Amino acid sequence: MVRLHWLSWHDVLVDVALKEQPLGTPEATSLLDAFAAEIEELYPGWKPGVGPSAAADDFAAPAGTFLVAYAGDRAVGCGGLRQLDERRAEIKRLYVAPKARGEGVAPRILGGLELAARARGYDTVRLDTGARQPAALALFRAAGYRAIGDYNANPYASHWLEKRLTRGGE
Repeated sequence: MVRLHWLSWHDVLVDVALKEQPLGTPEATSLLDAFAAEIEELYPGWKPGVGPSAAADDFAAPAGTFLVAYAGDRAVGCGGLRQLDERRAEIKRLYVAPKARGEGVAPRILGGLELAARARGYDTVRLDTGARQPAALALFRAAGYRAIGDYNANPYASHWLEKRLTRGGE
């Protein structure tokens, strides 16, 4: 478990713990259901099985992981890491519950997934996002992700990005 701190909009120090969990836990399932509902609303016709997807096993150790972010005992966000090949991994299903947005949860999940990628020996992480998710694109660019070509044929993505990881940090 990784514990991170930030100041909330209440100016109260809030703990955020990132916990590795399998996809079948109630917290992970609830967050992924909310993620799917939001993506379906943004991209009519999208369903979890449309385009490139990932099975629960893809997020399992040792090659992958799935992190759930907790503020106290509330699950407020999640994200997964899966292997693409020996050197590269993909970040998928990065989601923060609407009530926790703007509190720094997404960058912390993203950072946790990058740490997990480094720990597993990956030197590059990739991800994609759609045109109707400008906040996600801004997050990724601010975190050092650079545009690349379409690597996964996701029909709902408009942006494909990658970040090279180094051992000592970014």
